[in-house]
Amino acid sequence: MTSPADPPADHQMPPEDGQTMPRGPNGDPAGVRTAGDPQSPVPATPEQPGGTAAGSAGPPAAPGKPQGFLGQFWDAVSIRTVSLIIGVLLLQIGFIVSYVGAFHSPTPHRIPLAVVAPAPESSQVVTKLNLIPSAPLHATAASNLAAARRLIGDEAVSAALVINPAAKTDTLLIATADGSSVASAAEQVITAAEASQHRSVAVTDIVPLQRGDYHGLAGFYLVVGWAVGGYLVAALLGIASGARPATTPRTLNRLIAFVLFAIVSGLAGAIVVGPVLGALTGHLIALWWLGALLVFAVGAVTLAFQTLFGVIGIGVTILFFVILGNPSAGGAYQPALLPPFWRAISSALPNGAATDAVRRIVYFGGYDIGGHLIVLASYAVAGVVIAIIGSIIHEHQTATG
Repeated sequence: MTSPADPPADHQMPPEDGQTMPRGPNGDPAGVRTAGDPQSPVPATPEQPGGTAAGSAGPPAAPGKPQGFLGQFWDAVSIRTVSLIIGVLLLQIGFIVSYVGAFHSPTPHRIPLAVVAPAPESSQVVTKLNLIPSAPLHATAASNLAAARRLIGDEAVSAALVINPAAKTDTLLIATADGSSVASAAEQVITAAEASQHRSVAVTDIVPLQRGDYHGLAGFYLVVGWAVGGYLVAALLGIASGARPATTPRTLNRLIAFVLFAIVSGLAGAIVVGPVLGALTGHLIALWWLGALLVFAVGAVTLAFQTLFGVIGIGVTILFFVILGNPSAGGAYQPALLPPFWRAISSALPNGAATDAVRRIVYFGGYDIGGHLIVLASYAVAGVVIAIIGSIIHEHQTATG
């Protein structure tokens, strides 16, 4: 018999505050795990997986997942991506600066002009024209009218002023085929100079544009189209099989593909501006092979940039041919009307060399295009050599780790 003062072992004593507390079979408060009791439930702690800090609410965060807006942003957008975006922004700004800088204020600068006048007056007229403020003209004396016409036909001068001492009206010979904007600028300067001497001038266009070549821009846009094809095909091949060729044979195969594409592209452009649209007629074969040379040169240079810089090479190509090449090419405004920087690089870039070569082929019998062909061929050869050497170096570095 047990004593009333000694309750049974399984009897649960109420706590001192008068509230009951359920107990387990071992006499411990229910839900509290003691040492040596593996079957008792244990609340999860923050140190255990799935646990939360005291007082926190909501589902636990996945291990390793960035928290907050910035964390999620940098997880989705890598530093490399941000760098490329900044590069695009710089190209955009460069595009605006280059085009607006080149075209916002066309000003004539030393437009070559021949002067035909009687011996006593010739040197005086030349001197007065060369002393015009800001030097819009570069006047030289021509022996006679035939010589002046020959100089215009050879693109040695853009215009010729023929003085008639027996009358109050002189004659200005221009060649809009050499550039309508430069011809218009020469006309404006000469008209103002004649008016200051109480004289007038009659204008005669001795090398006019073809009917379909409005403002003489057809050749420029033909060159732009060829150049776009050249660097786009190189960029697309890079996207399809890696911007930087992995092996030298792959580089050679891309160059062979460029040759085939250039031949087709040159012919397509010449057909469109000739038989199809009638903008530049009568020179299909010459334009075809000029276009093929330009397209291959642009493609080879683009491949060289890709070999050296990887995917960034495409941006360098755009900088070279689009941002710098197009405004300085002499399409909308001829070099004599461009600011010094764009005027200086015009004939040194493929865009400018090809644009003037098209103009000379169509309107001046291909006179003196050898220098432009050398420029284009030089870019083609340099692109091929750099691309091959770069791929050999890259292949060696890959092999040696």
